[in-house]
Amino acid sequence: MTINTEDLLNSILESLDRIDYINPSDIPNIDLYMDQVTTFMDSRLRAGVRNPGEDKILTKTMINNYAKNDLLPPPVKKKYSKEHVLLLIFIYYYKGIMSINDIQTLLRPITEQFFQNGKEFNLESVYREAFSMEKGEIERLKADVVEKFKLAEQTFGDAPEESRDFLRKFSFICLLSFDVYMKKQIIEKMVDELNKEMPGKAKKDAKSGRETSKS
Repeated sequence: MTINTEDLLNSILESLDRIDYINPSDIPNIDLYMDQVTTFMDSRLRAGVRNPGEDKILTKTMINNYAKNDLLPPPVKKKYSKEHVLLLIFIYYYKGIMSINDIQTLLRPITEQFFQNGKEFNLESVYREAFSMEKGEIERLKADVVEKFKLAEQTFGDAPEESRDFLRKFSFICLLSFDVYMKKQIIEKMVDELNKEMPGKAKKDAKSGRETSKS
C-alpha cells in the first residue's frame, strides 16, 4: 500500500472509533419538550453524520411523523420521557436501512411490552442489552474493513496506471456495498418472519401503517 492508501484506511478506522452509543445515564431523567429532545440528540449524534455542518439529526417534523406512524407513543402534555428518547435512538439508527413499516414491525412488540411498563426489566433494560454489544462489534467491523481494503488493493493489477487507484477504491466500495446489501436482505427476511408471527390485529395495524407511510 502507498502512503496515500494507508492514510485513507487510517482515516476510515479513526471514524469508526468515533462512533459511540448514547448511554442511558446521559439522558435527562426529567421529561423534555420537543426542542430539548432535538437539541439533546443533535449534541450526542452530530459527530457521526456525513456533513456535520448541514445534516439534520432529528427535526420536529420527523418526530411528528414517527408518532403519526405509530413508531413513537404520544408525548404527555407535550413532554417526552427518557424512554421516548431511547426509542428515538433506535429509530435514528434503523431509518437508514429499514422502511417505516419494517421499523414499526420491529419496535411494536418492544413498545407494547417494555415502554413505561413499571417493571424492573423495561425499555432501558432492552436498550442497554442491545447496545452493550457495540464495542466488540466495532472491533470486528474494523478487522473486516481492513481485510476488505487489503483485498481491494490487490485488484486491477493490469489496469492502466493512471486509473488503478480509482479502480481499487471502486473495488473497496463494491465489497462494502455487497456486504451491506446482503445484510439488508437478512434484516428484511427476519422482519418478514416477525410480521408473520404478529397477532391478527397487530398485522392489520402494521398494514395500515404501511399505507399511511406511502401517503
